Amino acid sequence: MSDHLAALYDRIATIYDPWSVSVVEDVEFYVEEALASGGPVVELAVGTGRIAVPVARAGIRVIGVDESPEMLAGARGYAEREGVADLVDLRLGDLREPPVRERVPLVTVPFRSLLHLPDEEEKLRALSAAASLLEPGGRLVFDVFAPSPEDIEETDGLWLEREPGIFERADWDVRARTLVLSVRGADQGATFELHWLSAAEWNALVEDAGLVAEELYGWFDRRPYEGGEDQIWVCRRPR
Repeated sequence: MSDHLAALYDRIATIYDPWSVSVVEDVEFYVEEALASGGPVVELAVGTGRIAVPVARAGIRVIGVDESPEMLAGARGYAEREGVADLVDLRLGDLREPPVRERVPLVTVPFRSLLHLPDEEEKLRALSAAASLLEPGGRLVFDVFAPSPEDIEETDGLWLEREPGIFERADWDVRARTLVLSVRGADQGATFELHWLSAAEWNALVEDAGLVAEELYGWFDRRPYEGGEDQIWVCRRPR
């Protein structure tokens, strides 16, 4: 699965930033978490640096891991353009086996990246790997979603223009709890599978990974989770 996913992201690396350009609601949240930790931060599934570079601009060192060489190339270019390349250490690797020997106060997995993992066993592998990178008392922060009936009804099976010239299609399977997400630009495209869980199931995995869930937010403004689509988890490794 790892090589397959890397190849998919390699195929859309040049349209990834235009595709996600309007996704800004989480950036300040993750920068605040990084500043509170004091750094350094490990970001798993760092992509093109959408979160990592703003964190580095705030003065926090980031170790970014991703399995797509082309996405990492984009992140490297972004960090160089912003003058923070010395604070962004990019490494090729799988979030389930991150090539990181350092122990840090904060590990993040933004933008729903854990949903790429197909089942609870693989999700637990990733959470356990993240936990192993934490100092005692360190925190893991990640976000995921479970769709609302309204979101499914409004998007299922439709090609929608997400950004100018970039189209997205969502094919939902509620029984299997799987989203097949397709994206295409003028000359690039890819299709991914995302697999969601309930909040209770995520909490069980967090505990199995040896972590304690301290906060569960319903959005990046830190409103309490009340059963909506988005789940933002703040978990701590016991001392």
